[in-house]
Amino acid sequence: MPDSTPAAQPPAGTPLLQTVGLTKRYGNFLANEKIDIDIWPQQIHALLGENGAGKSTLVKTIYGLIQPSEGEMRWRGEKMVLSGPSEARGRGIGMVFQHFSLFDNLTVAENVALGLDGKESFKDMSARLEQVSNVYGLPLDPKREVWQLSVGERQRIEIVRALMQDPKFLILDEPTAVLTPQEADQLFTVLNRLKSEGRAILYISHKLEEVKRLCDTATILRGGKKVSTCNPKAETAASLARMMVGSEIKQVKAAANRRITVPRLVVNDLNLAPDDPHGTRLEHISLELKGGEILGIAGVAGNGQDELFAALSGERLSQDPGTVVIEGIAAGHLSITQRRKLGAAFVPEERLGHGTAPRMKLSENALLTGHAASGMVQHGFVNTAATLKTVDRATETFDVRKAKRDPEAASLSGGNLQKFIVGREILRNPAVLVVSQPTWGVDAGAAAVIRQALLDLATAGAAVLVTSQDLDELAEITDRIAVMFHGRLSEPLATADASREKLGLLMGGSSLDQKEAPHAVSA
Repeated sequence: MPDSTPAAQPPAGTPLLQTVGLTKRYGNFLANEKIDIDIWPQQIHALLGENGAGKSTLVKTIYGLIQPSEGEMRWRGEKMVLSGPSEARGRGIGMVFQHFSLFDNLTVAENVALGLDGKESFKDMSARLEQVSNVYGLPLDPKREVWQLSVGERQRIEIVRALMQDPKFLILDEPTAVLTPQEADQLFTVLNRLKSEGRAILYISHKLEEVKRLCDTATILRGGKKVSTCNPKAETAASLARMMVGSEIKQVKAAANRRITVPRLVVNDLNLAPDDPHGTRLEHISLELKGGEILGIAGVAGNGQDELFAALSGERLSQDPGTVVIEGIAAGHLSITQRRKLGAAFVPEERLGHGTAPRMKLSENALLTGHAASGMVQHGFVNTAATLKTVDRATETFDVRKAKRDPEAASLSGGNLQKFIVGREILRNPAVLVVSQPTWGVDAGAAAVIRQALLDLATAGAAVLVTSQDLDELAEITDRIAVMFHGRLSEPLATADASREKLGLLMGGSSLDQKEAPHAVSA
């Protein structure tokens, strides 16, 4: 029995794309099982599901990146077998991936040319690029190098490159993850225009409110199976999340008795040149974060968040020890290990390669960050039982789903790996936690677990600094929000006063006076 309202009545005729009993099997594991979907022209169709629900497998099959084990796809009613993405594009199927595939040192036009078939001259292609981008309200300068562009402008390149192939069916994977609210509104205008032109759009997002606003139909996957097709406009975000996970999502709640104590993390007029020629210089960053408090840092990616994380974690050192103070001790010159010994913990944005070593076991990854301030190393010897205990505690506390007790990090889905990394650090009971993009690409159930854990840590007295591009997340868990733009930190706003419009303007730089004196972010 379906657990949702029926989908909106589709138009008469033949679907543009159908999957019929589509199945993808990896050994004994079914990534997709007998999935039937009808996608029509003039339709924005959402594809929803938890991490590991089978969304990526399905869209990669539709785009020709992988071959189905059983079932078939039909294009305008006729069976379709794709040999690869180039054939998919030839039929009119385009895809914009969540992670950009751009070369920073090449121009916009050169990047776009790499994704086209090369049948027109570079000069003609550049002119068409400029024309298409302006027609759809996504203006681009073909001659600009990509490293000079904002993340929102880079997103435009990916979309315009797809549009230049005149797609009849466009797949978008988390397209608003790196956009300001104003840029997201602009993208929705573009998508509605594409819909009005008769194109179909398959839209993947964890942002359920924007799905309700934008999409006509939603298909929900769970455990590799289709569990429902519904009209998202007739649903609530909570009911959509319930269909995705199969149970109620626990509401995230801050404790009523949270007590703000002494400053635990202080940054004093931090200035730092980037170690990457395309990085962002930090200028006059000052903040004060007390125990029991959660400070959010919003901003479009590439405005200095990575550089700030590196400066706080000890990946980048400061010549002046007093620029970073942890638990009252000047730490700007101290290493990551020394800062951990002071009671600090760090969760970077990138899960694989930065947060974990992909081919190492979870217990070995726990050792990498926990050896300095735990019982994992005694008298120079690794206590294997202690490392495994950390894995077991994180698994139980944060519902980390994995095939065996101690698998390699790379074997976990993104959401489960994120829960492990956050859990690994929180279970150390740090005095200071600096976490970047804590629920990036994570489904609603996992996001609720992580956000509640951050609130609980603050309730226990820790100072928590959260960098996130998800304004809803910051609104849910923080006490104050500041915005990073071009390496500077804005005056913080009480979260209750930080509207999306106000934050969006700060994220775009239009309300941030770059010439004014630096402000301390204090409680």
